[in-house]
Order: sequence, then structure tokens, then C-alpha cells
Amino acid sequence: MHTAEFDYDLPPDRIAQRPASPRDSSRLMVLDRRSGSIEHTRFAQLPEFLRPGDALVLNESRVISARLRVWKAPSGGRGELLLLRRQGPRTWEALAGGRGPRPGTRLKVVGGPWAEILEDLGSARRIVRFEREISAELDEIGAPPLPPYIQEPLRDPSQYQTIFARHPGSSAAPTAGLHFTKELLERVIERGVVVCKLTLHIGLDTFLPVTEPDPVNHPIHTEWCRVDEQVGRAVQQARNAGGRIVAVGTTSVRGLETAARQAASGDGLAPFEGTTDLFILPGFEFRIVDAMVTNFHLPRSTLLMMVSAFAGRERILAAYAVAMAEGYRFYSFGDAMLIL
Repeated sequence: MHTAEFDYDLPPDRIAQRPASPRDSSRLMVLDRRSGSIEHTRFAQLPEFLRPGDALVLNESRVISARLRVWKAPSGGRGELLLLRRQGPRTWEALAGGRGPRPGTRLKVVGGPWAEILEDLGSARRIVRFEREISAELDEIGAPPLPPYIQEPLRDPSQYQTIFARHPGSSAAPTAGLHFTKELLERVIERGVVVCKLTLHIGLDTFLPVTEPDPVNHPIHTEWCRVDEQVGRAVQQARNAGGRIVAVGTTSVRGLETAARQAASGDGLAPFEGTTDLFILPGFEFRIVDAMVTNFHLPRSTLLMMVSAFAGRERILAAYAVAMAEGYRFYSFGDAMLIL
């Protein structure tokens, strides 16, 4: 297996700069991973492809306004902090923009508190300590950390949140969930599908391309997740009734398959709370997930490798070629794929 096998060329104009409006008007490609057949429809028609007794699993992580403008003391030079992970009440791991500040550098957050660089973790990563807890202030002093390929500003920060986002902690949105509306979820439930939710906080490393020639050697990022007993019961009941487990997004897949590996019997889920470093590559044995709702992912990304593990690399790349030919929109604000 070589990283180059997960590469493809995408014209820049196929990268979606704005979300679909309404959300469920985005296009939906339905891929049968066994036959390779493809159907083109709209996301609003998703319930037609679900069956009574299925379980639909969502990630209810909420994106934090993690991009902070700062100036350095005493020079007054401007910079930026991008919060990655909360380490303690006042301490965060962050990316420091500009001329990488050294430990001991004091920073003033525009509209917020003072901070100090405690540690240089290499590259642009720093440990930063703020003079007070800032979590409750982030929506006022920060901005959403949009991926670098989205150049247009948001009209409304809520565009980069799912309608079911509850638990703050992500540096990026679980984008497969952005297509859902309240009315669509109601139609899913009316169809007899059980909707359950886990939490997995997404880090910016999810966007990094794999640079190692062999992806097995890629240092996979860790993310915090929680899969509770309610999810485990819903999954088991769906399986007992002959239903399918439909994961919305690669983050839900990662959370479910992590919890599956905690189950002592090797069957079902065990409640899990903590960090996961599960790396899903072709050859991976899926224990829980039967179907997946996902967007179209970046070349050479761990996410493209995950969906290739689920449906086959050649089948996925062929589907991507069809999507490009049919004018689908790619990446975070792009169209969606249902893999059955």
C-alpha cells in the first residue's frame, strides 16, 4: 500500500466555498459498495434509503471559535492563535501564527485576556496559558477555524455547526452532519429509524495530508470521544432487529469502531470515554458500521483512506471521478455520499 495510490486531481472550482441552502438541498451520491452501482439524488431523499429498524449515529460535537487574534508584548506585533486542545482550566495546545513566539512571550488576545507561551512543541505548536478560563468567551473573542481551502468568509458562524451540535470541543465541523435539517431528522425518525448520538472532538490534524510513502507510518492524530451506554443499547437493538448501523461521518465511524474494540465479547459496543488513535486503513475489519454518510475528502488524507477501507480504494476513486464529471461539490461544504 502506497500513499500515492490515494491521490487524485481536483479542479479548484469544485471545492465548495459556501454550504448548500437549505442544507438538505445538497446532492447525494448513493454508492453500493458491493456492486459498484451509483445513484444520484438529493440529500433530502436520504430517508428513502434507510429502513425501519436501522440506527443512525450522529456526532454532536460543537466547533469552538478557536481562531484568536493577538498582539505580542512589548513589540505590538500582530499574530494569531488557533486553539487545538484544552489541556487544563487555563492551558491550551495551540498553533501560533506569525514569527513563532518563544516560551515566555506574552500575548494580548484582541478583546480578551493576556496569555503566555509556556512551551514550544515544534513547528507552530505551542502550549499557551491564559490569565483566566476563556472557554465561555470564545464565541465573543474568537472566530470559527475554517479549513484553509475555504476562502470566503461565513455569512453566519452557525453555517459551520450541525443543527444537533451540543458539546463544545472541535476545531473542525463533523461536515457530513451539516446536511441535516430539523425536518429531515423528523422524517428519518418517522420512518422508524433510531437516531443516537456520540461525541468525538475533531482536531485540525484531520486535514493534514499523509506525507509518508507508506501510510502505515503516518503518525495518526488522537481525538477525544465518548460513546455512552445509550448508543450501545441502540446499536444492539438495531442489530437484533436486523437493522443496519448507519454512521454519519468518518468521526462517528471512528468513535463506534473504537468502542467496538472495548467490548470484551468482541461483539457490540462497550461504553468508552477517552482519546482514540484508531487508524482505519484498507484491510481494517469493521465490527459495527454497516453504512456510512460522508462527504468527498481531500487527496492523500486519512479520511479518504478510511472510506477506501470501507468500500474499496478503486471503487471510491471511480466514484470520485464520476462525482467530478457530474459536477459535485467537494470537501467540507460540498455534497455527500451514502455508502451502502
